[in-house]
Amino acid sequence: MSAALPEPKAKISIRDLTMAYGSFVVMKDLNFDINDRDIFVIMGGSGCGKSTLLRHLIGLREPAKGEVFYDGKNFTTAEPEEREKFIRRFGVMYQSGALWSSLTLAENIALPLEEFTTMQPKAVRELVSYKLALVGLSGYEDYYPSQVSGGMNKRAGIARAMALDPDILFLDEPGAGLDPLSSRRLDDLILRLRDSLGSTVVIVTHELASIFAIANNCVFLDTATRTQGAVGNPSELKDHSENPSVRLFLNRGAEPADPSS
Repeated sequence: MSAALPEPKAKISIRDLTMAYGSFVVMKDLNFDINDRDIFVIMGGSGCGKSTLLRHLIGLREPAKGEVFYDGKNFTTAEPEEREKFIRRFGVMYQSGALWSSLTLAENIALPLEEFTTMQPKAVRELVSYKLALVGLSGYEDYYPSQVSGGMNKRAGIARAMALDPDILFLDEPGAGLDPLSSRRLDDLILRLRDSLGSTVVIVTHELASIFAIANNCVFLDTATRTQGAVGNPSELKDHSENPSVRLFLNRGAEPADPSS
């Protein structure tokens, strides 16, 4: 008799979360888990609050109600010093890569190492070269962001997010603005990094091809009800979700991304 598969372990737990700007409620009563080593997608139509939810998960916005837990520990109510320990476990890639234009790719990736470690300059240079090699940018250390393609900037942004060997990677619209081939290469890179580093990856995206190619778990933010419309494997939700909005989104395509969402 084969051994039973272990139960998934929740890396991030969202409980009764309400997101609001003043009196305007963006989403309410969110309850779902992101499991260890998931590639988890936050999806939904334009303006549903995808990027807003990401900001709540990394502590850039405070919930109007509810809490976020990491490995069972309360991130929302943690004291500043304790919260800083949580944040050190995060790697974040913002939309467009958000690299400093006046710094080379190597200098951009070295910034968190110089800021948060006591590594010697030679060790920093070696680690930066290694991180760039992981994302297929070996030899581009001395290039500036303006000298490489959009896809290369995205990969450099991921390399910077990985600089401190994070436990959890947060990627905000990593494939936005890329041609289909570059987007597919980025998807393959995310899969390889998850498998090689053992990280949990949380992605905001509306790109259906990427959702089906790499995500094993997701939450759909439903603008009609202002709460989660479904949680689960997107390939299964595509045909079997009881929510017609989820089936429509996954079968007919998504609306264009809204940078303010």
